Amino acid sequence: METETKRTNKTILLKGIKTMALSLVCMFAGPTLLYIAFSNTEKPLYIPILLAALFICGLAIYLAFKGLKTIMDSMFQKQN
Repeated sequence: METETKRTNKTILLKGIKTMALSLVCMFAGPTLLYIAFSNTEKPLYIPILLAALFICGLAIYLAFKGLKTIMDSMFQKQN
């Protein structure tokens, strides 16, 4: 009888944690830029800052999902 022990793949876990850290940075940078853009609507850089802020907010959401999936894969994926 062969028993399979499930272990966390540490390299994949570290990659997921790095992705989550980058997502955390984007979660603070995006809304901060969004606040700056909305508080300076008369300035000429209003539209570029607004677009950059929206992109960074979307990137934060994407990286959060990708990081969580990577962490879950490191814990629950079958080891070969």
